[in-house]
Amino acid sequence: MISEMELKSIKGGSTKGIVLGVMGALASFIIGVFDGYLRPLRCNAR
Repeated sequence: MISEMELKSIKGGSTKGIVLGVMGALASFIIGVFDGYLRPLRCNAR
């Protein structure tokens, strides 16, 4: 059996990395929306 002390010392997951990744993706999306709204460019589709 695992003792209570060993259970408390287990570290897992990368919550900080996930939070930073989500915040970065959200910031990129918002910047892209503002950039597209303030500086609309036409597509070069043929």
